[in-house]
Amino acid sequence: MPHKALVVGATGIVGQNLANRLVADGWTVHGLARHPAEASTGILPLAADLLDIESVRSAVAAIEPTHVFFSTWSRRPTERENCSVNSAMVANLFTALRHPDALVHASLVTGLKHYLGPFEAYAQGALPETPFRETMPRLAVDNFYYDQEDALFAAAMSHGFSWSVHRPHTIIGYAIGNVMNMGSTLAVYATICRETGRPFVFPGSSIQWNGLTDVTDARQLASQLVWAATSPTGQNQAFNVVNGDVFRWKWLWPQLAAWFGLEAAPYPGQATSLEQQLSGDAELWVDISRQYGLRESRLDRLASPWHTDADLGREIECITDMSKSRQAGFSGYHYTPDSFFDLFERLRAERFIP
Repeated sequence: MPHKALVVGATGIVGQNLANRLVADGWTVHGLARHPAEASTGILPLAADLLDIESVRSAVAAIEPTHVFFSTWSRRPTERENCSVNSAMVANLFTALRHPDALVHASLVTGLKHYLGPFEAYAQGALPETPFRETMPRLAVDNFYYDQEDALFAAAMSHGFSWSVHRPHTIIGYAIGNVMNMGSTLAVYATICRETGRPFVFPGSSIQWNGLTDVTDARQLASQLVWAATSPTGQNQAFNVVNGDVFRWKWLWPQLAAWFGLEAAPYPGQATSLEQQLSGDAELWVDISRQYGLRESRLDRLASPWHTDADLGREIECITDMSKSRQAGFSGYHYTPDSFFDLFERLRAERFIP
């Protein structure tokens, strides 16, 4: 059977990299987003608001996908609202499909907040010891990831398709306008430091600076999504997904600095908010973009320092176990420095950084 994918959130950091991979593999790919004109070449765009079921029904009326990949969310002021809104988005999609019984597989991308808790209680309270494993129970707090999973499970049970859930750590990959993008945020930060002479200081906690951690290349995540969607051992399972190596930021930070022609500043021994450091730099970035003829003059389209602060400011070790998918047959691997350097090269080649 020819593979026909519906990628929900096709312009985001996950959806865009996944859709590109599927197109390269010969899939027919429909990309659903609120503004699908930003989707990559080869993706058949569909525009819809997932909270408006009639909008979704109209968008997907003419397609009959074999596989759904759900990789989007909507942030609300409270986690209780997040739960209601984001589970409704998942449920609305499967309700709107003309023939959901024809689906073979549906994949949902969530993340390590499954183990660390939601934004309003992030990395607080009694947390599981690392490494994070898929067998760990849900935390006893509201968490929209759990509600999204439950909506997926209900649809799969009702319509008879298989499912998989994928839990990446911080995702490093190409996407413009993404609200959670550490890679491009650090690229902007390094560029500003180089242009102004500011010190390139690691903004996170001492635990993150000194401890072991891992990240997830968007291409690694795409590989696992495709594997789970097409392999019997990937069905009806939740999987962690990271690059496969571990590192310390105090080892990687000088390498990132060197790529931009900088020397890494000494670590100050405490977190120094990147959001505060970049808070007054919107006009500075406009000037830099004019000077170098860059394609994007809006700092907030390239950098999400609040999210980078959340990830790098954690006061706990974050290591992810991938044994489950390894034992099931997934063998993907990415070398973490290359995840950053490949992204920086592309941002420079496409004139988003000088």
